[in-house]
Amino acid sequence: MTAMHDSAPDAPVPVPLRLVSSEKLVPSQNLVASENPVSSGDVDHSGNGSSAEQAVPVGGDEFRRALAVHAAGVVVVTARPEDVPVGLTATSFSSVSLEPPLVSFYVAQSSATWPSLRLADHFAVNVLAGDQADIAARFAKKNIDRFAHPTRWGDGPQGVPLLHDVSAHLICRPHHTVEVGDHVLVVGLVTATSVSSAGRPLIYHKGRFGRFLPY
Repeated sequence: MTAMHDSAPDAPVPVPLRLVSSEKLVPSQNLVASENPVSSGDVDHSGNGSSAEQAVPVGGDEFRRALAVHAAGVVVVTARPEDVPVGLTATSFSSVSLEPPLVSFYVAQSSATWPSLRLADHFAVNVLAGDQADIAARFAKKNIDRFAHPTRWGDGPQGVPLLHDVSAHLICRPHHTVEVGDHVLVVGLVTATSVSSAGRPLIYHKGRFGRFLPY
């Protein structure tokens, strides 16, 4: 599966949906990324050196082909730092914890949107419906006003921009950020939700948007 996220330029870029890291999550009052690496504690029982020394990462093309077969949901993350609405499309969105209610997404460190988004004290996750592929594509484009017509949106709690006609909204307060490879993992504490549609979700698979077809 390739996960689409915000990058520079703002366009779909393949990245892993979930990354295993030995880096600790670091508490943050806003979305400022921080890094606190710890020892992985790798132990080799073969007598031939550490597992980290023997491990050879796969090539980028091979990695992307393997991930491309995994389908993912599509969200648009929105915020209004310094009274300016910003947003980006992400397919790396995931639930993290029920107690407390935590969610996460990844954003590229090279993202053109991240410098503004990281300043927000609240953000919204807009879960896109199956007929909103145009919205997903719009919030992945660079050098445009993503909130201009034909985007339909309004103000939500804490002044966070909320897209219209989506399946659900999750209002979040920044909880943790951590640098993982060339991305930043953003974890949010969910403070409010609204579900407006029980329809089919938008799916991202093999570089294309589509609709979910249940059995």
